Amino acid sequence: MQKLELEGLKQAGPGDHRQLAEITAEAFQDDPLNRWLFGPPRAVLSAFRTLAPVYLRTGLCYLSGDQGATMWTGPGHAAELGFGFRLRFLAGLWRHARSGATARIEQVSRQMADHHPDMPHFYLFTIGTRASARGQGIGGALLRPMLAHADQQGLPVYLENSNPANHGFYTAYGFEKTAEFHAGGDGPPVAPMLRRPAQTYRGQC
Repeated sequence: MQKLELEGLKQAGPGDHRQLAEITAEAFQDDPLNRWLFGPPRAVLSAFRTLAPVYLRTGLCYLSGDQGATMWTGPGHAAELGFGFRLRFLAGLWRHARSGATARIEQVSRQMADHHPDMPHFYLFTIGTRASARGQGIGGALLRPMLAHADQQGLPVYLENSNPANHGFYTAYGFEKTAEFHAGGDGPPVAPMLRRPAQTYRGQC
């Protein structure tokens, strides 16, 4: 994708893939969906070590120092695992994840695809901070510049909230829950959320 400078953030490049993966994995190691999908934190880290280079190549990824990270795709783009990435992803699952991870991921991927909007939009794949940086406003600092850019483009922003504890954070920035499904039918709840462009929101740090 075309490089997009956002004030106060560093756009991650290929050399930042480990940092991007490690911050994101730390942020998501206790996330209900990721724990259900992958199991132990080591498996979550392995997954993001494969996914980070994919989003670096096809999406928009940003860092806030060594404390926060976020991964996006823009309208008309999707992060897809090529053959080599898919092999590395599967190898990581076989080595680190709890049994049945591949089937669970396939189920959730189908559910997410069913809820993904057809209209052009920005997609927030991940946003998070290291445990030591929580409560310092870094999440908002990562989110606000992209929301402002989406407003300038007149485009909505979409995400899947996999942790009910984050619902208030997203609604404060104008996201509205559009549905809810349970991962795989018996897993944790996942809430698709949409933020329409140029919406007034009470952004919180």
